[in-house]
Amino acid sequence: MLNAISVLALAALVNGQLYGGGPEKQFSQKIDDGYNLLKHFGHLGPHTDRQSYGISRDTPAQCEVDQVIMVHRHGERYPDASDTYPQLVEALEKLYNYSDQFTSGSLEFLNTWESFLNDEAMLEQETYSGPYNGLKTAFDRGVDYRARYGHLWDGEGVPIFTSGSQRVLDTARRFGEGFFGYNYSSKAYMNIIPETEDQGANSLTPPCFVPSNVPFSIFFAPPVLASFFDAADRLNREYPGLNLTATDVKTLMNLAPYELNTRPYTPWADVFTRDEWIAYRYTFDLAFYYFAGPGSNTSAAVGSVYSNATLALLNQGPEKAGKLHFSFAHDTNITPILYALGLLVPERPLPKDYIDWTSPYKISDIMPMGGHLVLERLACNATAKYPKGSYARAVLNEAVVPFNECQNGPGFSCPLSNYTELVGGRAQALDYVSTCDVPTDYPQHLLFFWNYNKTTDFNYQKDPIGYQANLITWDGKPFKKSK
Repeated sequence: MLNAISVLALAALVNGQLYGGGPEKQFSQKIDDGYNLLKHFGHLGPHTDRQSYGISRDTPAQCEVDQVIMVHRHGERYPDASDTYPQLVEALEKLYNYSDQFTSGSLEFLNTWESFLNDEAMLEQETYSGPYNGLKTAFDRGVDYRARYGHLWDGEGVPIFTSGSQRVLDTARRFGEGFFGYNYSSKAYMNIIPETEDQGANSLTPPCFVPSNVPFSIFFAPPVLASFFDAADRLNREYPGLNLTATDVKTLMNLAPYELNTRPYTPWADVFTRDEWIAYRYTFDLAFYYFAGPGSNTSAAVGSVYSNATLALLNQGPEKAGKLHFSFAHDTNITPILYALGLLVPERPLPKDYIDWTSPYKISDIMPMGGHLVLERLACNATAKYPKGSYARAVLNEAVVPFNECQNGPGFSCPLSNYTELVGGRAQALDYVSTCDVPTDYPQHLLFFWNYNKTTDFNYQKDPIGYQANLITWDGKPFKKSK
């Protein structure tokens, strides 16, 4: 007679034969992108590709990319010197001065943890150590894009445009080394565009002379504050007398993404709960939405400088305007471009009193470290479904992002004629010069895509790390200070 255990074992065996076992599943049922903590580090942590809509990143079968235009954020970096670094030092000192020892619990690791912030000379610069470091991110992107777009390079010199920040320039250089390989020293023309107001529209960092309409209090949204207060209370109960504040918590949370920019592991990730990290991410969603995105009164106009110039490149085509266009800037220069293009604009303003779970505006998906936007011009043959012609599509962090108003081309691309109406109409309506009150003696249009310097003088570092990049303009003229 079978005992109870044998009956259960036999049932499990039968069920396994009937309903399980056999060949492995073709597709995993575990979709866990949302659980990856990198997706909750906002714009501060290591690069992550964007979660796609399922549209193939590869070029549609009947098409070929005949022109590519990229704008790329600098890679993973150290904290800024003027704001974040002093706050981090102050918060850490509060922990180091704690009267009792962290003998156990959430902060026990502090007994052996060594800070990654020991070299102040590296503040604000690209990181160079650890698997997520910024210089590696940029080089790898160059290597990947050589494999993807190498057919567009004819062996002639190619300009690379970079804003005048050292970390942005270093990212551009490393990308160039990855893309051109041994030919980088002679075939890449590094053009440095100063980050100065008198560049006007002829800039990768266009200034706006109209003040923001957003109050600073946007950072203190209730769902965010509640989580930071909860974290402070939890740690203060664990370590009586520590007396952390909600502000201290927000600052200490910054250590996790910044440490990962330099190291393979950060213990700070485990100090805070998943709910607290989600609230942390939302602080950055709010900040970018209201200060450099759809919630800003000037953001779309600023972004139209680039969207309008690249529209001209796409319409001139590869033979007249060139096939490869690589540019490098900052996160707050690229998010306005997305808004000007009409990409990832929420149907309603991002709420301040609760977290909007359905909004497409999640900055860790939009502009993490090393974030990049690519505009591809596709030359497509005729099929039963699509006519022969030129199409445009946008790729953000390696995921195709269709235009809501125009996705009737191969791979959900947009016919170039329709793209021209869509983007050109927006740019004309936005009118950067009048919206941002640009002085009449400043450049009114972006010109350097057609008027660049064919020199290799700036391809390599010649001076100590610093903001020496602003010493010369793209056309070789002496640097002129802003008025």
